[in-house]
Amino acid sequence: MNIMIKAIMLSALAVTITVNAYPGMEKQQQHVSNSTLDKINVLENPFPIAHIGFNDAEGKEVDFEEHKGKVVIVNMWATWCPPCVRELPALDRLEQTLSKDDFVLMPISIDAEGKKQVSPFLESIGLPSFNSYYDARQNLREVFPLDTIPATFILNKEGELVAYVRTYVDWDDENAIEFLQQFQ
Repeated sequence: MNIMIKAIMLSALAVTITVNAYPGMEKQQQHVSNSTLDKINVLENPFPIAHIGFNDAEGKEVDFEEHKGKVVIVNMWATWCPPCVRELPALDRLEQTLSKDDFVLMPISIDAEGKKQVSPFLESIGLPSFNSYYDARQNLREVFPLDTIPATFILNKEGELVAYVRTYVDWDDENAIEFLQQFQ
């Protein structure tokens, strides 16, 4: 009988903890959401970006200049970087959320073997249609500080750097989306 009472008490305790933990989890998520904006550095004065080439998925050399008139979200990442990989699904969802008329998402891999390395990797993590660009020669180091990745740089419609973040961000977070939309 004592064993049965202990089992009932433990079950009741487990249910109580589970039920009461949910509001705490909700508060924690809200805190994480608000902290997204704390990670983003906004420049007081927009900074012009030099014309530096990198490659698109087909291997064609491209430049940020091609996207003047749109807000460009440049995300520097690599397959060997766990926070970068963790960020990719949120970037994929972000791209589906933002207006293609006003925004361009440019995730740029710095992996040495470019598409040859990145395409199979994206397939293996369930993002086969994720459109990545490549900077295997790391030309963009001339423009952006890349000592830490992931790193995301926001360019305004004039092609000037207006904000950056040098860590993982939940880019499909409501606050992050709202932040980005102020530049359109």
